[in-house]
Amino acid sequence: MSVWYEYKTKIDTRDVDGRSRCRPSALLGYLQEAATLAAEDRGFGREVLLEQHGAFWMLARMWYRLDRPLRWGDELTVHTWHRGGKGASMYRDFDLYVDGECIGQAVSLWVLVRLEDRKMLRLSQIPELEGTSGGERNKDIQLSKLRMPEEMALAERRVMHYSDTDINAHVNNTRYADFACDAIRADLLPENLFVAGMQLGYHAECRPGEVVDLLCVQEGNGCFVHGIDETGKSRFDVQIFLGQDIP
Repeated sequence: MSVWYEYKTKIDTRDVDGRSRCRPSALLGYLQEAATLAAEDRGFGREVLLEQHGAFWMLARMWYRLDRPLRWGDELTVHTWHRGGKGASMYRDFDLYVDGECIGQAVSLWVLVRLEDRKMLRLSQIPELEGTSGGERNKDIQLSKLRMPEEMALAERRVMHYSDTDINAHVNNTRYADFACDAIRADLLPENLFVAGMQLGYHAECRPGEVVDLLCVQEGNGCFVHGIDETGKSRFDVQIFLGQDIP
């Protein structure tokens, strides 16, 4: 059995912006789907974990970088594998290909959480994970906690809605990429710039009806977006990397 799982999809009109570039949230959706299918294929997907262990995977951090934009009509191939894990967390790696050329990579950090009380479980308690890691293909990228700049301005006050939620009844991780792009007004970026990468940190679940303030600042060749609730509690952090689009 291969150590990696292959997922293929075509970038269609639902997932691109007004410049025919794949939106970051859509790319995160592809990566999430690849991770879900890979876990199911290896025998530790959602149904198995819920039935056997009363647990589910929760995304803690996500990072990706692209060498060039994904565009409408591109045939995207994703290779993904996990690194094994220590304690309650596990890294999953991704390589992204278009026409056989590697055009980007991604890394995600997941934790295993008990459904009934949201407490983390040690991966050693999940025998289905044994012998399924990527081995020599594992990346060495580590995702540290993002440090937000001290001075940030309010860009938007956003209400969480039903349309933001997923199967776990909280705001889907891909939606935070949309929130961040809206906060920096990605639609107003110069034509030659695109969102070439992101790192996202998820601190607390958001649910419909909650209100989140989006704080934003530009720094260097990118931007930071910080989401906090009405009590000042941190919900998520995003660092955005901008790159040159060379047709």
